[in-house]
Amino acid sequence: MPEQFCRVSPEIELCYETFGDPAEPTALLVMGLATQMIAWPDDFCRELAGRGFHVVRFDNRDIGKSTHIAARPPTLFQLLRRSKRAASYTLADMAEDAAGLLRELDLAPAHVIGASMGGMIAQTLAARRPELVLSLTSIMSTTGSRRVGQPALRLFPMLASRPPTGREAAIERADKVFSMIGSRGLPRDDEHIREVAARSYDRGRGDGAGQARQLAAITASGNRTAELRRITAPTLAIHGTGDPLIRPSGGRATVRAIPGARLMTIEGMGHDLPRAAWSRIIEGIVENAGRAAATRPAAAAA
Repeated sequence: MPEQFCRVSPEIELCYETFGDPAEPTALLVMGLATQMIAWPDDFCRELAGRGFHVVRFDNRDIGKSTHIAARPPTLFQLLRRSKRAASYTLADMAEDAAGLLRELDLAPAHVIGASMGGMIAQTLAARRPELVLSLTSIMSTTGSRRVGQPALRLFPMLASRPPTGREAAIERADKVFSMIGSRGLPRDDEHIREVAARSYDRGRGDGAGQARQLAAITASGNRTAELRRITAPTLAIHGTGDPLIRPSGGRATVRAIPGARLMTIEGMGHDLPRAAWSRIIEGIVENAGRAAATRPAAAAA
């Protein structure tokens, strides 16, 4: 299906795409920091749809073709101080965007799958709007606790640098970033990385202000461990053993925080979605969705 738009609140319009049969249960894919929906690879979405899901991916606010907020971005000093006052919005607001999309498109309840910051948004949605979430799959994400999931020190210069201007420079930066954070124990598709970077630039990557505002939303949301204990949806946390950006302790902490959550570790996977890991990731999503299907009749009877 072509890209479409949905107004989820008076201030926010989201760009989204769908794959598969609308009659099937919805799988809502939520992407991470400063990353457009097309980072969920087209073939990945088609394979997931082939397993019996109506797959929906979308641009979060402040990225791609969704609404970019008219607010001053935080300074580097404010981000380093983790200033809550610097944030224009929080993860809870981004979760409400996702809730609005499900509501306006009449897709709820859905199986919600989030990657990195998208995992944080998905967790927040499951905790605050449990009626909308059939199952939760949190990929390469964390709880917000500063004691777990922290990036390797060598990545801080990259995280603090401003995005470059120009199409070729954006492609080269993506290449460099994923050489630092991507999978080293699994084959990495450099051509795909460059293609997504080019498509993202053409769709409207922005000037870095949206990235800074999204990062401020993460820091302003703080430690969400207590909130995650309220999640009742069957939950799977997937994490690569070689993730240097959100280290595996973040996935383990997520599982400890959410009652009944399960952990899947993928040897050699970094902070990316390499094709070599798709079969395990998709199988995990399908199995976790099956747990939701098994619990719903019992819950209805009760």
